[in-house]
Amino acid sequence: MADLSTNYMGLKLKNPVIIGSSGITSTITEIKQASDSGAGAVVLKSIFEEQIRHEIDKFIGMGGASMDTFQKGYDDVLSNRAFDYAQAFEYVSDYAKEHTLSSYLKFIEEAKGASDIPVIASINCVSAYDWHYFARRIEAAGADALELNIYILPSNAKKNAAENEQVYFDVVEAVLKQVKIPVSIKVGYYFSSLAGMLVKLSQTGIKGLVMFNRPFHPDIDINTMEITAKYLLSDPSEYAMTLRWMALLSGRVGCDLVGSTGIHTAESALKQILAGATAIQMASVLYKNGVGHVGTVVKGINEWMDAKGFRTLDDFRGKLSQVNIENPADYERVQFMKLYSKIV
Repeated sequence: MADLSTNYMGLKLKNPVIIGSSGITSTITEIKQASDSGAGAVVLKSIFEEQIRHEIDKFIGMGGASMDTFQKGYDDVLSNRAFDYAQAFEYVSDYAKEHTLSSYLKFIEEAKGASDIPVIASINCVSAYDWHYFARRIEAAGADALELNIYILPSNAKKNAAENEQVYFDVVEAVLKQVKIPVSIKVGYYFSSLAGMLVKLSQTGIKGLVMFNRPFHPDIDINTMEITAKYLLSDPSEYAMTLRWMALLSGRVGCDLVGSTGIHTAESALKQILAGATAIQMASVLYKNGVGHVGTVVKGINEWMDAKGFRTLDDFRGKLSQVNIENPADYERVQFMKLYSKIV
């Protein structure tokens, strides 16, 4: 039987199948199911920057939980003769942040106790904010690693590419100064130079790059004339975008690479590894087929390796990356008619 173990960010995984951050990884029951299903690791549901800001707004509006505790502290601030509104706002903000963070820290601790696989915490951020503070607390709670899910839509016409991209480096620099656990970044593909940006990020000291996070896609309901959500789950065909960039970047970055989005089967997982992936993440297909589908994927990888005579993942990882194939241009063709002009 083949050995499916892999080393991701210094973590020993029994196989390369990671359950990505999602609603599937939001409860202890589901974390235990993930572990029992045979997953190599699990990324906890993210704590969101917007979530914390929303909590601050709630507390300012006097709608937060644990109001007795909050009110006592707030009254203490008011009774201070040196009181000013900036001080009061700072107290409210700190209380709201701590309230949200403490719940997540408890979740990390319980997740570690409920599973025997690496538990990776996740922060979803859109600015530098206070993530260095949160990262330090997350490490202390026992997380094996931290995934920073950074997705900045370059929609502000007043900001240039360099300004948008600098946020990524600011977040990484602040976090890496605070923690010793391995840190990865999950990114999108909205960069002026995708390859150049990811190579630079890989050289910052992070241990992993996850390609790619899947953005929210707004839609319009023409009957109600409202903005709605659509296409929340990935389609199996979406793995192709990641596959190209996995193959192009493999052997050129300074950290591990993980394929994500559209990976639903053992076949698409194997394609990512052949292109150079250390591991893969899946989530959407588990909503459709249940967490037990992980076992099906792991079994499929094992059977394929046995049939091909591969004993370990390293025997074929990156075998079909751009640096290892006979015709590197195959991964850079973007003109459909040029490629298929003889048959269309």
